Amino acid sequence: MTKSKRSSPSKRRDVHERALGLLAVRQRSRRELERRLLQAGFEAQEVADELTRLEGVGLVDDIAFARAVVESRTGRRGESRRAVAGRLAQAGVSADAARGALDELAGDEQARADRLAASRAARLAGLEPKVALQRLYGLLGRRGYASEVALLAARRALAPEGFED
Repeated sequence: MTKSKRSSPSKRRDVHERALGLLAVRQRSRRELERRLLQAGFEAQEVADELTRLEGVGLVDDIAFARAVVESRTGRRGESRRAVAGRLAQAGVSADAARGALDELAGDEQARADRLAASRAARLAGLEPKVALQRLYGLLGRRGYASEVALLAARRALAPEGFED
């Protein structure tokens, strides 16, 4: 075997250090980490070995990653179930892991949209009611809410400003 084909201890340490560095920034799915390590020029087999090792010690866990993304995206950002599912798919999380994490989501979609709309409505107080409605509706749409859910939430949040259910 030639030297370039062998994986030396320093080479293994390099992929390990790079993986740990990426995980230090934020939690990542196995697929995200794999993409980044391959893009950095590491060989596919050494990346696969390192990912298996990291999974074995619990540093790479797609189920925990999916739960964290669901909690963060629906809680702090107020995104819809559909938007979060898209983010999980983009991160390479399996459909089963994504579905499991999304099924743990408390409350319904309308309630989450209503909370987000209510939290943003005060910022629109100085605008004409029609403009405020358009802006709030647009925000909810960008967060992945269906049009009928977004419109109802925006109207409810702005009801004191001139709109009613």
